[in-house]
Parts: sequence; structure tokens; C-alpha cells
Amino acid sequence: MTKKSVAVYLSVIGSLLSATLGWYAYSLLSQPEPAPTDFDGLRAYADVETQVSFGPRIPGSDGHAKIQEWMRVELESAGWELEIQASERLGKPVENLIAKRNDANPEIILGAHYDTRMFADNDPDTAKYGQPVPGANDGASGVAVLLELARTLPKDTVNVWLVFFDAEDNGRIEGWDWNLGSREFVENIALSPRAVVIVDMIGDADLNIYKERNSDTALTDEIWAVADELGYRDQFIPEYKFSMLDDHTPFLEAGIPALVIIDFDYPYWHTVDDIPDKVSAESLSAVGQTLWSWVVRQSEQN
Repeated sequence: MTKKSVAVYLSVIGSLLSATLGWYAYSLLSQPEPAPTDFDGLRAYADVETQVSFGPRIPGSDGHAKIQEWMRVELESAGWELEIQASERLGKPVENLIAKRNDANPEIILGAHYDTRMFADNDPDTAKYGQPVPGANDGASGVAVLLELARTLPKDTVNVWLVFFDAEDNGRIEGWDWNLGSREFVENIALSPRAVVIVDMIGDADLNIYKERNSDTALTDEIWAVADELGYRDQFIPEYKFSMLDDHTPFLEAGIPALVIIDFDYPYWHTVDDIPDKVSAESLSAVGQTLWSWVVRQSEQN
């Protein structure tokens, strides 16, 4: 091979190498960004199944004690400290579980109720009114999202408390009322977080979350904008529909910005068919990834 041939050969090889490197760099840059979180919807769904396996989680029941111990183990394994706010309201035991990473006051509280309703009095079969509600969506879905956030939220976020409220779901039953746990929390723990987000009934396989009319408007718009950016516009519908009495209510009454994320179009609400097959990992992911991203953005804005 002549010197000229060698030069031409090396020139061709160089051109091919440059083209290959250029294509590789372009392909890397043009790849879609990875999911913004490690939030695992399948793991959250497994948590729904676990909770339902405990049976009814009515205050004072065996299932209630089992879920408390299970949540303690899960939260402590994820690096959170757990406190129990134990008291009585209307003569009933109330035990809120408060998960923290440190002793500082929270800037954000994420909450869900972990109790279940003792009577399925919305069931289409009146013969089943006296049976307990399994609570796969109404109770377990919100807890599952909070537990998965406990496992995956970065440690350097703004200070967050995860609060698992007791005795939310037995209103319209003699001797009980709604939201006993959250009222106990607000009345007896002096805090001024900048935001409280309650998740309730957010696992429906056909998820349709409308903006709730009583919730803080600015906070609602903020979270719905994050959901939209993540591609969850079909799940987080940018329209108002329901006015809810839920665990966000006592916070609003105390002047604290709060909202509830809830799909109240759930056809199995307070029925014996509120079971895990009515819940989906995809729905849990839509809510969990939205909240994960929203919390992280609060940290970036500080």
C-alpha cells in the first residue's frame, strides 16, 4: 500500500469514526428523559394487598393493630422515625401515626387515613350493609402511596412529615363522626406547615381526579400543573367537581393551606367490593410520581 493509499484509508476511517461518535452523541441527547422518580407503582399495589389481608382496620380491631405494626416496620426500614399520637375523641380510641426524618417542624405534611369503615352502607345489596368495607381504595391506596414516598423521597428535600390519620371514615354512624384523627392532630399539635396534601381514594383503576372545591386553589393549581407536565392530564382533570369533607378540612379551618386529592367517582365506595382488583398500580404511580416531583421542586425553590 502506498503512502497516498494509507493516507486515504486513514482519512476514511477517521470520517467514519467521527460520524459514529456524532450519531452516538445525538442518540444519547435525543433519548427521552428517564422517569423522574423511583416510585414503584407495583410495590405500592402490593402494599394495598397487604393492608386488605389484615382484614377490617376499624379502630380497636385486630386488623387495626396489625396495620400499625406493619407500617412501623416499613417506615423505620425506610429511615423514618415513628411517633403515635394516641388519644380519645367521642369516647373512641384515636391513634395517628406521624413519620419524621428529624425533629424540625414540617414545611409539608402529606397525609392519608389508614382506618376503614365498619359498615358497607353504600352497597347496592342492602343485605350487606352490616359487613365491613375492605378498604382497598378507601384507605389502603393513600397509605400505599405515602409508604412508597417514604422509601423513595430524597433525604435532602424540604422537611416533610407523613401522617397516617386514624378514625376518618365512620361518619353517619351513631357515636362516631368523620375526620376524628385529623381534628385531633390539628387541635393538639401546634404547627404551621406551608402546605398539607391529603390523598384519599386515589387507586381507582379508572382514575379521574377532579379539583376539589374546598381545597386551597393555589396549591391545587400547582400540583395539577406538575401532573400535566408528567403526562397525567387524563388522571388529574383540570376542572372542579366535588366539595368534600375530608382530612384536609381541619387544616383549612385552622388557616393552613391544604387540599385533598381524591377520585370520588369511585363506584365501590363504602361497599364490600372495595377490593384490590378495583385498584391499579398505574393509578398509584400517577399520584405518587406527581407528589414525588412536586415535593422535590419545593426543595429546588428554596
